[in-house]
Amino acid sequence: MTARLIDGLALSREIRADLGRRAEALAAAGCRPGLAVILVGDDPASAVYVRNKVKACAEHGLHSVLEKYPATLAEAELLARIAALNADAAIHGILVQMPLPRHIDPAKVIAAIDTAKDVDGYSVRSAGELTSGLPGLRPCTPLGCMRLIESTGIAIRGRHAVVVGRSNTVGKPMALLLLQADATVTVCHSRTPDLAVHTRMADIVVVAVGRRHTLTAAMVKAGAVVVDVGMNRNDEGKLCGDVDLAAVREALGPAGWITPVPGGVGPMTITMLLGNTVDAAAAAADRQAGA
Repeated sequence: MTARLIDGLALSREIRADLGRRAEALAAAGCRPGLAVILVGDDPASAVYVRNKVKACAEHGLHSVLEKYPATLAEAELLARIAALNADAAIHGILVQMPLPRHIDPAKVIAAIDTAKDVDGYSVRSAGELTSGLPGLRPCTPLGCMRLIESTGIAIRGRHAVVVGRSNTVGKPMALLLLQADATVTVCHSRTPDLAVHTRMADIVVVAVGRRHTLTAAMVKAGAVVVDVGMNRNDEGKLCGDVDLAAVREALGPAGWITPVPGGVGPMTITMLLGNTVDAAAAAADRQAGA
């Protein structure tokens, strides 16, 4: 028998239904959650991502504003627009779609977003809140991974978790979230000499490097939970992750769990974005009530 699949689509639908109810309650109280999405340039993939985010907002009772600008937009103009959205009480989340044109510094752009509206959780201050265990908005993909792991019903506390990848957007915050859940965490990366030595000992493996077959059947132990964050194309042009899904699923056995690609982490990322926006709106409503 093979490992059980963690259905990201089903979990996403369940969470979104609850978020819709929360958004409705906030709107009834005079604080409809609002998300501003900024797209600079005409990257086709970015346009699809942005369209999906705006659509998800409309489907679940959130107000959204989509601002599209040409690739020639000056950095100063973009920063000025972010400043205006920071001051807009109807906007609770600001997302600037990456990548940006070369003449715009993404670090400056991320730093310009009010931390209370940083629904991507990318800013230095947001990272500091996560590192310190303070309340704040967490990066969407790692947060979605945590929800997927929790949905299996396994206790994270005391487990050995291995995160493969050390990016600022997934690997590092993923390790911190697992650490805060009382897992013992190992972070592996491109300079790790023998990746399999670490992954074979892991109860939980999260793989986020963007390379096919980074994790194979010989690299896992039976009964582990494997979360595949990767997004690649196979030789036939079909979507696949960083994990050799069929082989690893077999190696994990019936006690194991694994996320498919597609249908695993992907749906959860936008869901967590909606969740962060609703949380930001709720926090704004609380601040207004206490003013």
